[in-house]
Amino acid sequence: MKRPSVYLRRDSDRAADQAMTPMIDVIFLLLVFFVCTASLQMIEQILASQMSSTLGKDPSEIEMPPPEELDFDQVVIRIAWDGSQPSYTINRVPLESLAQVRARLRALASVRLDTPLILHPDPPVPMGHVIAAYDEAKLAGFPKVSFAINPPGAR
Repeated sequence: MKRPSVYLRRDSDRAADQAMTPMIDVIFLLLVFFVCTASLQMIEQILASQMSSTLGKDPSEIEMPPPEELDFDQVVIRIAWDGSQPSYTINRVPLESLAQVRARLRALASVRLDTPLILHPDPPVPMGHVIAAYDEAKLAGFPKVSFAINPPGAR
């Protein structure tokens, strides 16, 4: 009886291995792709969202917040001094009093709290008004409050 050749069997096994190798490579590449993209997605429950309490009402009756409150990268509070009292602007929206600053900051904090807040007082503004604006920003919940400085010679 003739024994089968060892070399013939290896060639047939090698052919099967070569046919499986590209498929295994593709499977591993897909696995790596899905693992990488799945770990970078934000969990849905973490995202801030608000449910509308006006479900079922006419769309014209639904109150939408002003567009400047929805899209902002930072909050800048400018404090100017006219000689007798301060004037405030938040993201170029003029406000008359510290109470309006408080209301505006709370509205902005309810939209996006992780936004950096920058206090930019003019040089003649008394420090008490700057500290009051800083306190209002912290009470509104902004975690990071920075101060802007005026370069020498600039107003």
